[in-house]
Formats: sequence, C-alpha cells, structure tokens
Amino acid sequence: MKVILVNGSPHERGCTYTALCETAEALNDSGVDTDLFWTGSRPLAGCTGCKSCGKRGKCVFDDTVNEFLEIAGDYDGYVFGSPVHWGGATGAITSFMDRAFYADLQSGGERFLLKPAAAVVSARRAGTTATWDQINRYFALMQMPIITSRYWSIVHGAAPEETKRDKEGMQAMRMLGRNMAFFLHCKNVALKMGIKPPCREDTVFTNFIR
Repeated sequence: MKVILVNGSPHERGCTYTALCETAEALNDSGVDTDLFWTGSRPLAGCTGCKSCGKRGKCVFDDTVNEFLEIAGDYDGYVFGSPVHWGGATGAITSFMDRAFYADLQSGGERFLLKPAAAVVSARRAGTTATWDQINRYFALMQMPIITSRYWSIVHGAAPEETKRDKEGMQAMRMLGRNMAFFLHCKNVALKMGIKPPCREDTVFTNFIR
C-alpha cells in the first residue's frame, strides 16, 4: 500500500512540506509507503471546461497536473496540502485539483474512486478551517472517504522551524497518518475477505431548469 502526498505550496520545502513529512513518517511507521509530489512554483492554468481530457485521459495543458495524473492511479490514498493564501487554498492547488479531478471524471472516474484522502493546511495565523473545508469538498464529490485527525489537520507557523514548534499541529499530522494507515489496512482486509465495493450506476446529470 502506498500514499502520495501532494505539496501545493510554491515553496518546495516550506511549512506545508514540513507538515506533510510528519504525516508521511507516521504512515511509514504504520506500514504504508509514501511519495511526495510538488505541484511546482510555475503558474498553473485553471480548467477551461474544454472536456478534451475525456478523450485524452489527461489535461490539454501539459504541466505537473498531467505528471500527477500519470501516476495517481497507482496509489491507495492521497493527502493534499496547501498553505493559506487570502483566507483559502492557493490558486495553484485549486487549479491543480480542479483539472486533475475533472480529467479523471471525464475519462471514467476510476483513479480515485473509494480511495481515502485527507487535507493538510498550514498558515501563519488564520484561514485554516476554511481552506480545510475547501479541499475536502473535492474528495466528497469524488466518492473518496475523508480521513481526519483528532483535530483539524492544520499547523501554524511562518517558517518550517516554527511549524515544528506547533506541538498540537504536528501531533495532528501524525495522527492523520496513523488514521489513514488504519483505514487502508481495514480496506485491504475487507477486500481480501471478498467484500465487494458498492455497485455503480450510470450518472444522472440534471440541472435546476430541466
């Protein structure tokens, strides 16, 4: 079993990275392999709704989103991390998740289905819970079980060394990793016992005027 942790910060080894590493270490200690994926520091275009990804299986914009999509299906769980910018997730991680999840939906929706996911948020001071809510909405739409910690999975600090001094926040990161590992182990046992995933139905797509 393995989990990929996505760092949506423009800083490759900043506060968000520090928090994700604490979660990764807890996953490793619980028998789950991990990889870190950085979205990068270059601007990421937002989704244009062109739906080309339905035929291509990837986004028409060739950047780190497609690099992620190429490997995403190989993982059993996901952690997405973001610092707080203007009271919400970064523009980069928002564009990244918009395009990655939309491409998956348009091409069959198999990469992430029923795989656990979690949000990790770092901030100097405020905006953490709003950002946590924002990221978790992606998982809810994608039928991904949302893994939580004993508190919201957030850390505080303006620099990595300050993040490490947030003892409660770092504890939340460790417990998040352990909780995800437990869920993955339970799921693995259930599948080995022959418990089948829920049956799928064809999508019913409507809007409010028809």
